[in-house]
Amino acid sequence: MATNENLPPNVIRQLAKELKNLDQSPPEGIRVIVNDDDFTSICADIDGPGGTPYENGVFRMKLVLSRDFPQSPPKGFFVTKIFHPNISSNGEICVNTLKKDWNPTHGLRHVLLVVRCLLIEPFPESALNEQAGKMLLENYADYARHARLYTSIHALKPKSKPKSGTISESTSVNVDQSSTNLCETAPSTPVALCATAATKVPGSNSLDQNAPAEPTVGSSTALPKKEGPVAKKKMDARKKSLKRL
Repeated sequence: MATNENLPPNVIRQLAKELKNLDQSPPEGIRVIVNDDDFTSICADIDGPGGTPYENGVFRMKLVLSRDFPQSPPKGFFVTKIFHPNISSNGEICVNTLKKDWNPTHGLRHVLLVVRCLLIEPFPESALNEQAGKMLLENYADYARHARLYTSIHALKPKSKPKSGTISESTSVNVDQSSTNLCETAPSTPVALCATAATKVPGSNSLDQNAPAEPTVGSSTALPKKEGPVAKKKMDARKKSLKRL
């Protein structure tokens, strides 16, 4: 258990219990990063909700707890850059739960869920980012386009890396190179095969015209058959019988 001079022991015990619960049973789309050595700064990764301009993004935020927590609310900040009416350019979060509507009975889970809901339903009327608030009210399409741009630049989910970095990287490079070589050389083989096969198929309209015609029975261009020895003897016998007549 962490021992932090800035927080009373009973608060530390309560936070330890909450953080353990969040780690074992995290809310949907939220992953708390637990630091057992410091409970005054709690970080979490929030998945951008589907159907919003923040979809496919992962946004890191942190809650900073003061000495008199939970009597006073924590301060919320987004570490990841985000274009949102209720989040300032330096990441400060403006939401009533962390201000006038704060209740000491609110737990960390409740606070994190409220922050994620803010990504689904912003409140432009109490905007910290005036540009985002005005854009949301006047032209949602422009606002959404701008927010998606921020998400694609600053908050895209990192691609999963293979466990064995060095071996997998070299293997992937080799695979890419070999596949490139295959793509460069592969088309020539099927073309050649198709060309040679076409010359053997009678009635072809293209390559078959240039191919030598095969002799057919009864054709005027058919080659004469050579006479064998048996046929020659028969001819000689026929000539002799004709002389006798």
